[in-house]
Amino acid sequence: MRAANMRSLLLTVLATVATAGCSSLNPFASSGPKPAELVDIRPSVELRPLWSANVGEAGAYVFQPEVAGDSVYAAAHDGEVARYRDGRPVWSVDLDLPLSAGVGTDGRLVVVVSTAGEAVALDAADGKEHWRVPVGAEVLAQPAVSEEIVVLRSSDNRLIALAPADGARRWVYQRNTPPLALRSFAGIVLESGVALAGFPGGKLVAVSTKNGGELWELTVATPRGATELERVADVAGTPVLGRREICSVTYQGRAGCFDMTNGNVLWSREFSSSVGMDRDARFVFLTDEVDAVHALDAFSGASVWKQDALVRRAVSRPLVIGDFVAVGDFDGYVHLLRREDGRFAARASAGDGAVAADMRRLGDGFVVQTRDGDLQAFEVR
Repeated sequence: MRAANMRSLLLTVLATVATAGCSSLNPFASSGPKPAELVDIRPSVELRPLWSANVGEAGAYVFQPEVAGDSVYAAAHDGEVARYRDGRPVWSVDLDLPLSAGVGTDGRLVVVVSTAGEAVALDAADGKEHWRVPVGAEVLAQPAVSEEIVVLRSSDNRLIALAPADGARRWVYQRNTPPLALRSFAGIVLESGVALAGFPGGKLVAVSTKNGGELWELTVATPRGATELERVADVAGTPVLGRREICSVTYQGRAGCFDMTNGNVLWSREFSSSVGMDRDARFVFLTDEVDAVHALDAFSGASVWKQDALVRRAVSRPLVIGDFVAVGDFDGYVHLLRREDGRFAARASAGDGAVAADMRRLGDGFVVQTRDGDLQAFEVR
């Protein structure tokens, strides 16, 4: 199986809290449907590369880059962690241990996690190591870091909070694990003393960062079907916040937006995604399970447009960039779509390897990290 396909369709059977086995569904197998061939487009804007670098390969994991101020932080499976400014390394350290998640930062502290479940914190200014602590669980998702708290999401559906100063454990929030779930790299949102995360079973949860107490729970989708496979309805991707609402999407379930003040459903509709969504003031943008990109009205959920010329190309989570929407694919291409109608506006290569990680805004542009470790910053002209 190509590593690019693992990000969406790898299903994990969780036999115990500490042990996980997995099986894969591969739409790119020789006997299955073929990915769409790219057709030539007439660019209406320039997708201009600003700089490039390489931090190292992701292996079987997904490493999200992170942006803080004018710097990009990135990590690789072999233990390399680096900070870049304008494509030049400010610092680079080799932790000499294989990593499974990273990098999370608030611009002061940088946190990554090893395959053995050891969290490592570095100083964002110079890369100096502050602490290493065992967390006792596999962590695949990018750590969430703030001045007050570091929150890790484990594969067995725990949220583990650590003190930024020394890594001391603050609290643990635990949820039940279903027999079958997506092997999820979905992250956590920290907002005003609340940690927001999606879980298997279609649940969206808010937890107090002070004590780990659950503040509220929303049902994005309800599992249904006769088999465990049919009942997989995990929240996909990191939740997205609006002014007063929170939006999310599940695999084999629904997409919707909810009022965070009272939990009321603003809108909800049938949808299936394994990578998640982005939104702006007018639209919600999603990649569905066959890699078509959709725009929905942010206030009603009504369909605005659908771009299906990239089906089965392992399309990434969308990223809104001004008047455009950027997505990546398994060949390392970045596609720029017009926000209003979904037509192709530009295309460029981000380097070798699939674009599986979420892209990040960087100034007026964005930065991409491929599975082969290529970092590429773009601007739209």
